[in-house]
Amino acid sequence: MRGYDSTSYGDGFADVYDDWYAEVTDVDATTARVVATLGSDAGRVLELGVGTGRLALPLADRNIDVVGVDSSQAMLDRLADRQRDRPHRVTAVCGDMATELPDGPFDVALVAYNTLFNLLGDGEQQACFHAVAERLAPGGAFIVEAVVPDETAQAGSDVSVRSMAVDRVVLSVSDHRPDQRRTSGQFVEFTESGGVRLRPWSIRWASVDDLDAMAASAGLALDTRFANMAGDEFDEHSTQHVSVYRAPR
Repeated sequence: MRGYDSTSYGDGFADVYDDWYAEVTDVDATTARVVATLGSDAGRVLELGVGTGRLALPLADRNIDVVGVDSSQAMLDRLADRQRDRPHRVTAVCGDMATELPDGPFDVALVAYNTLFNLLGDGEQQACFHAVAERLAPGGAFIVEAVVPDETAQAGSDVSVRSMAVDRVVLSVSDHRPDQRRTSGQFVEFTESGGVRLRPWSIRWASVDDLDAMAASAGLALDTRFANMAGDEFDEHSTQHVSVYRAPR
């Protein structure tokens, strides 16, 4: 997608993210998974692609020290608005999650809902694993939530209706390129009063085996793998996974 960069997704979706994606991740289960991985309500957590704080804020509300990184200032502005009156705050850092992570050590790092796949450049996902590993405390964990790619999916484009109301319609336009492991798209929003709004997105996916290899290259070892944040068993039929990688003690 010409002109797409690391800020395009966040800047395009910041104003609708909390509404459109409220149900994509089980917030309670994710919070519980992080706490279980920490072993207590104490510790320091790094969230990559923190966005508007959908996950980080509930963690902070449990008195966990949370640092969130995002490349989109528009997303971080929404986070600032949401936590303005909260007693426990997320430390927000505007930066690239492969090359501009804050200093550690962290007890847990979290990258949820395919956010790792927003790193599109050659070697960027591997660089992210290395950057996280360098910042984990001994025995610290990196929790990765991602889709299990459908390796049989065919190349091609698709146009469908995401939502429709009396004064608004949102179309989903996507282009799938398995040979590049890339899928890109636009949500095209037409409104009676506001004209047309484009919201671009793009991912470069990796298989479970690829992620395991990236982790091993960074010195991390697979600890546990689930089918979801609730801890259901992962098997050959699972369409997503939550993988917990550990740093050596």
